Amino acid sequence: MQPMGNERPGAPNYGSRPPFPIGAPPQTTIPSQSPGPGPVHASDPSFIRPVAPPWFGGPPSMVPPTSSYPSYVGQNQRFPSPPYPSSAQTINPSGLPAAGQVLTPPPPAALRPQVQTAPVPMGPPPVGANFMQPREPAPSSFEPAFPVSRPVSQPPMQQYPFRAPQAGYVPPPPMVNSLGQSPKDSIQGGFQALVEEFLSLSVAPTPGSMDSGIDSKSLPRPFDGDAVPSSFSEMYPLNCHSRYLRLTTSVIPNSQSLLSRWHLPLGAVVHPLAEPPDGEEVPVINFGPTGIIRCRRCRTYINPYVTFTDGGRKWRCNICALFNDVPGDYFAHLDANGRRSDIDQRPELSKGSVEFVAPTEYMVRPPMPPLYFFLIDVSLTAVRSGMLEIAANTIKACLNNLPGFPRTQIGFITFDSTLHFYNMKSTLMQPQLMVVADLDDIFLPLPDDLLVNLSESRAVVDAFLDSLPSMFQGTANVESAFGPAVKAAQMVMSQLGGKLLIFQSSLPSLGIGRLKLRGDDMRIYGTDKEHTVRIPEDPFYKQMAAELVKFQIAVNLYLFNDKYGDIASLGALAKYTGGQVNYYPSFQGNIHKEKFKHELMRDLTRETAWEAVMRVRCGKGVRFTTYHGHFMLRSSDLMALPAVDCDKAFAMQLALEETLLTTQTVYFQVALLYTSSSGERRIRVHTAAAPVVADLGEMYRHADTGAIVTLLSRMAVEKTLTSKLEDARQTVQLKIVKSLKEYRNLYAVQHRLTGRLIYPDSLKYLPLYALALCKSIPLRGGYADAQLDERCAAGYNLMVVPISRLLKLLYPSLFRIDDYLLKGPDTVDDYAKVLQRVPLTADSLDPRGLFLYDDGFRFIIWFGKVLSSDIIANIIGADAMGFGSFSEINLTEQNNQFSRKLFLMLKKMRENDPSFYQHCHIVRQGEQPREGSLLLLNLVEDQIGGTSGYVDWIVQIHRQVQQGP
Repeated sequence: MQPMGNERPGAPNYGSRPPFPIGAPPQTTIPSQSPGPGPVHASDPSFIRPVAPPWFGGPPSMVPPTSSYPSYVGQNQRFPSPPYPSSAQTINPSGLPAAGQVLTPPPPAALRPQVQTAPVPMGPPPVGANFMQPREPAPSSFEPAFPVSRPVSQPPMQQYPFRAPQAGYVPPPPMVNSLGQSPKDSIQGGFQALVEEFLSLSVAPTPGSMDSGIDSKSLPRPFDGDAVPSSFSEMYPLNCHSRYLRLTTSVIPNSQSLLSRWHLPLGAVVHPLAEPPDGEEVPVINFGPTGIIRCRRCRTYINPYVTFTDGGRKWRCNICALFNDVPGDYFAHLDANGRRSDIDQRPELSKGSVEFVAPTEYMVRPPMPPLYFFLIDVSLTAVRSGMLEIAANTIKACLNNLPGFPRTQIGFITFDSTLHFYNMKSTLMQPQLMVVADLDDIFLPLPDDLLVNLSESRAVVDAFLDSLPSMFQGTANVESAFGPAVKAAQMVMSQLGGKLLIFQSSLPSLGIGRLKLRGDDMRIYGTDKEHTVRIPEDPFYKQMAAELVKFQIAVNLYLFNDKYGDIASLGALAKYTGGQVNYYPSFQGNIHKEKFKHELMRDLTRETAWEAVMRVRCGKGVRFTTYHGHFMLRSSDLMALPAVDCDKAFAMQLALEETLLTTQTVYFQVALLYTSSSGERRIRVHTAAAPVVADLGEMYRHADTGAIVTLLSRMAVEKTLTSKLEDARQTVQLKIVKSLKEYRNLYAVQHRLTGRLIYPDSLKYLPLYALALCKSIPLRGGYADAQLDERCAAGYNLMVVPISRLLKLLYPSLFRIDDYLLKGPDTVDDYAKVLQRVPLTADSLDPRGLFLYDDGFRFIIWFGKVLSSDIIANIIGADAMGFGSFSEINLTEQNNQFSRKLFLMLKKMRENDPSFYQHCHIVRQGEQPREGSLLLLNLVEDQIGGTSGYVDWIVQIHRQVQQGP
């Protein structure tokens, strides 16, 4: 069978994309840890080019002027026109025509109504005014909101199609406002036709005052969570759901010069296996003998945005514009509007997300069965902490729910200073143990019997898992032959591939891949060598990852280090194989059992896409240049994902290939080719469209803060792998400053807005998220602010989480819950509606209250100093009241209504986001250093440890925005 190229053998490659065979060892490249100029080949021993990412420049100037203070200013409407409409009039705030709206061309100038606006005196807004309140119209003698010297082009509103373009499609006429004027007319119509639509927050009137004058309660906070821009689906209703694909701005700039003025990253976040919205399943389509219909040149899959011509006998590709023949079995007549008569019965022509059943030509070997291989540390640390017993019991509990029954394969290796193999052949009564002590020349004692079919050998596997904890109960071995164990696992799994789950409790100390203690030298921080402790020390782990990907093996790490374990090195196995890193510092089985058990069970039972590859195609004139996440690049744009699931997301940067785009719309298509657990080869396809615009204001208006923050986060984490932490933080700030400065130059009336920070409403949360990112564990402080392993594990996590989880991690939820538990409804189903989030600042913590902090990975319950002793006793129990520290208390449910209601609420919160289990910590006000490390350090709006508070951060950004170019 011929190897597959571009997801099909023999298919012509569009854009010189090399073929890659599933299951065959192609030339493998490893994405550099910084988005450098290109991939690094596995043959390169260094693997990483020390090239700084192109988006990072020098640090921003930190010398602020002394007489300027900011306020928040937003803008809702791009083309305002006085007077404000009466109640009988309607203005679409997005500035876009609604679906089905018929727009009429403007009347002749002589017939347009003449509007005169009387000057209205306007002073500064009152102190404490809410930033969302509209301002009064500006007097006509003032400067317009747009510099008259800057040429303002008409945004191509007529370019937004509201249905799939078909033959005979006529674009709508140019948009007009309520006065019958086009946007261009309203801009050029004179000062009388302009109204200042900015929103403002007043500041201190005294220059040089130590008080910024900003009312911190009026600052914007994302209390409603992730706000997805509606324009993504409103402009093109046939787009896939935003859960699967989100652009950093829902429009595409038409030129390189316009893109250079955007300053924020232009790109996309792709979440191919996200949970379907509202429980709606992705349609599965089987073309049967006809075969999957694709463009013969660029290999785009048929989708709602293709157009049919020649009476339905040809279809035009929306990506490369090539006309393709329609197979006879797929032919349908066209109606008067050029639409196929069967379009409503064809999900691939009416829905943005579909899944195709792939025929045999899309594989070079039979689809692999789901395979789970366990590599378990059985040294003294693993046994004493309780990890070994919990892992064995959890694996056994999940055996009935492993996907793919009855095809599922399973195997085990345990290790300490030697390797232990287990023969679990179905004819045996109990497993057979074989020990290999030669770590330099690894061999498999029984290569054919180390992997077994779970349904056939279930009794032997159960017997092994029952006896595993006691087998090593009396061990005194503290060594770890981690590297040789990984090599042995690769040899066992090489025939089929699968998921390798590694449980490790100590620093690798024997054989290949052994590591040494590093990162404890404070003098290295703040120097050019600081980043070296955050990258793998031994090239073995990158080389091993490249070998694993060749054989379709993904690695998920479960790390339980009590001391330093060099997660920076070990994490490379997960990073380049599409896996993840789960870190449990100072693990104690009696305390952390539920968290470890829940996350391992989810890993084993969630639906997984096996031996997968993903490619994102885009229209002429644009291309994706840099990819961020956990994967291996097999060509310039093909991501290898041996095992991918619904908890993984990927980010990528977009570039323009042409100086000026001539198309009105750019199309994107995500294609994930994978094997399902049932053994069926499938292709999940998500298609979306975005308009091309010539106006920078449109890019700002349709910006997606969540996608921007996700892409910025991943770029910043990769920056820490080549530079100092301070440089990564400064580059995040520099991006924000440059973007807001450009926006100010575009819209602000300079002499009247010196005390205001101007920015679009779509980005009102961006400064806060940027501050939270700079205070997050991967980027915060220096040596003393986070343990090296904790920092590296958090960095690996940031590279895979989807948008909603990332935003919650950066700006967690903080609730006061004592009143709700005492007086609220008897049921907790409506807790999300009743509980009110409060700002992440120490001022929000009332000593008389009980507060809950939730970042998606842990709960922290904070007890105020003067909280009622009855409430405390109800939560922790009367017997625990005498403990000197809450750190000695393992929170358990008590036999009272208050405690039962609290635990039921925590259970509901966990069920709403089951990806991770939030382990519950309790802390009392004033209990140091526990209170500081658990909670106070994570109140991102406060000024802690020399970092800026929210108000100070805004002042600092505003001063830099006001500085000259």
